[in-house]
Amino acid sequence: MTDLWQDGDAAALARPGDPPVLLRLRRTPQAIGERGVLDLSAQIGRTPGGEVEWLGRRYRLLRPSLSDLLDTLERGPQIVTPKDAFHLAYLAGVAPGAFVAEAGAGSGALTAVLATLVGRDGQVRSYDRRAEHLEAARRNLERAGLADRVTFLLRDVADGFEVEELASVVLDLPEPWSVVRAAVAALRAGGYLATYTPTYNQLERTVRELRSQGLAEVRALELIERPIHVGDGGTRPAFEMLGHTGFLAAARKVG
Repeated sequence: MTDLWQDGDAAALARPGDPPVLLRLRRTPQAIGERGVLDLSAQIGRTPGGEVEWLGRRYRLLRPSLSDLLDTLERGPQIVTPKDAFHLAYLAGVAPGAFVAEAGAGSGALTAVLATLVGRDGQVRSYDRRAEHLEAARRNLERAGLADRVTFLLRDVADGFEVEELASVVLDLPEPWSVVRAAVAALRAGGYLATYTPTYNQLERTVRELRSQGLAEVRALELIERPIHVGDGGTRPAFEMLGHTGFLAAARKVG
């Protein structure tokens, strides 16, 4: 990516107090959902950060951040929240240039986190048994300019991942324990497997299977996110917090 806007670049219209509007730069006017038509052709070749007037308001045209995408994600299936998605990626050892896989594409929130972390030289294989989930994830990744880092595959990974030497596998499935054996076969030595499950029963069965497959460094945890209300002389925890969303488990292929 150069410092100047190019035709087809992912972009975000941003202004204080409003959610960002994600789009792709085009040399012709384009419809922005049902909100109206916008012509950004004059921005191509310019530096990001320029001012754009649209619908009587002034915006800055910026490179979209990952938070821009996650905040404006087109929702379908329930997403893995950012607090869990980033820690799942940490537990799975996801790093720049890595070759990783996820099963359970959903709406693509976790996919976007993985694609961002592996960088331009990495690759994500995203599996799902439902074509509509894969299509929803693909649309969201395309809006952020990340789709070229992801291969979307319609497949039940209980039958195998059809690939080897993966650095990481992340499972967001109703029955992840049924996929652990196939995931271990697809991992390289030293690779990590991480799972996301909503209930205690699912977590117990998953961890039991991780152990039965001889994986090392097995661990399980839950993250609670509590905002802080900051005011002059009145800083305190917020009354509401993002409590239970799911349990995270992870293990490493050593043997």
